[in-house]
Amino acid sequence: MTCRLSCSALALALLAVSSLGAQPTAFTWPTATPSTVGLNPAVLDSLDAEITAGKYGNIDRMLVIRRGRLVIDKRYPRDYDKIYGDSSRAASSLNNSHDPTGPFNYFNPWWHPTYRRGTLHTLQSVSKTVASAVIGVAVTRGEFPALDTPILTFWDTSTVANRDDRKRRITIRHLLTMTGGFDWNESVPYSDPRNTAGALEASPDWVKFTIDRPMMREPGTQFNYSSGESALLAHIFFRATGVDIEEYAARHLFAPLGITNWHWKRTTSGAIDTEGGLYLEATDLARIWQLWLQGGRWQGTTVVSERWVRESVTPHIPTSTRAGAPQYGYKWWLYNNPVQAGAFIWAGSGFGGQFPMAFPDQEMVVVFNAWNISGGPTLPLRAVQERLIRAAK
Repeated sequence: MTCRLSCSALALALLAVSSLGAQPTAFTWPTATPSTVGLNPAVLDSLDAEITAGKYGNIDRMLVIRRGRLVIDKRYPRDYDKIYGDSSRAASSLNNSHDPTGPFNYFNPWWHPTYRRGTLHTLQSVSKTVASAVIGVAVTRGEFPALDTPILTFWDTSTVANRDDRKRRITIRHLLTMTGGFDWNESVPYSDPRNTAGALEASPDWVKFTIDRPMMREPGTQFNYSSGESALLAHIFFRATGVDIEEYAARHLFAPLGITNWHWKRTTSGAIDTEGGLYLEATDLARIWQLWLQGGRWQGTTVVSERWVRESVTPHIPTSTRAGAPQYGYKWWLYNNPVQAGAFIWAGSGFGGQFPMAFPDQEMVVVFNAWNISGGPTLPLRAVQERLIRAAK
């Protein structure tokens, strides 16, 4: 009798586990010294020394992986109570006035830069890139609509303000490439009250705030950085799949990569914050960038199709008319390789200094976490990219 009960319980447990989708795959980054994977250690040592000396402000972590091996993982402890304590109590556009103790007070060390003072680091707008990756997984699995589907398909249009033919022509692809055409100004500092993202975060419903915005231009014609367009993806994903995007990521992206620990903020209306709410540990974030280097395969299994990987890091729109400005893919920043013409560095970019980068020609993944949010020195990204490339033999 005891055996039958225990066996039945085990069977039920296994059934429950299988119903959750893919289970986390055990994985630990293998380690190596820089020289054994063809990296000049002097370059990494010099960067480490400069960060330690405070040359680039509040850098929290530097992680370098080459040819699938972790070669450097440096942490730089910061006393954020001391650095931002006064700012956390003073009203500002970075200290959410209606909830100063909450997760949208960017000076509050209980929430930023790490979640509850732990090891999960805020990714800010790198969350946009991860949300795009989740969409790519759903496309690969045949569970997401065509990218040229008009986004108003997912709304009761009678509730949407400022409807015109331009808004009716916005597609999912336009949101992925930041070319939706909404009236949106995120070109000024986040501390500036003219920044539309501040009004977004102060609103009770981010999705409604964005979809109701008037139009500025024809969709698909010009890059205009808009966190609101990324916030819409949480709504669209649920309407299209019937599954919350965080749950889908947990089952079909995080679990296959062995990522078991994360936090993903929700907005005041309860929607997942797909524009900037994800927290991951740096070595877990690096797995997603390594997945892209490996063409969407992880430990012999296809997580996302090679076609999606290729399309997502193909330049779709220039981010600026400035010479040398990055191109933009499906929420991926594509920096021109400073050494090799025509080649790109595949990156995310998040407020405060979140920079995960894949160097495909060097088989290298680099992650920087930082929290430089109120002026002062920051990482000179272009110069650092060139140093890292030249360090790779």
